[in-house]
Amino acid sequence: MKLTTPLIVRLEFNGAKWRLAEPFSAYTDIPKEREWIHVSEGFETDFASIPIVFMPFLTWKDKFNKASVVHDYLYYTKRYPRHIADKIFLELQIALGVEKWKAYTFYYVVRLFGWTHWNRK
Repeated sequence: MKLTTPLIVRLEFNGAKWRLAEPFSAYTDIPKEREWIHVSEGFETDFASIPIVFMPFLTWKDKFNKASVVHDYLYYTKRYPRHIADKIFLELQIALGVEKWKAYTFYYVVRLFGWTHWNRK
């Protein structure tokens, strides 16, 4: 997993979403999916649409945010099947230094509840 650009965002006027101020890129090493993922400037994210019970784990937002933006983008574009998007989310978290137990916790959370967001578009 490679991240080549800093994550630069701006809070939207409504205070609920963030918008990328500059493009953001990540490279996935997931077998068969090895390629660059480019998130365009202007893409909107809420970083983590997770059940409130898991919010206390988000004390490491700086690491988690990059993985969340890519995950939101993959859910929005449906570029890969959902299970691959979730694996890329896990891969990014670990590459960014999120403790493995936390990374796997959030991976299983998106595996269990992510369908609610996947089916929105």
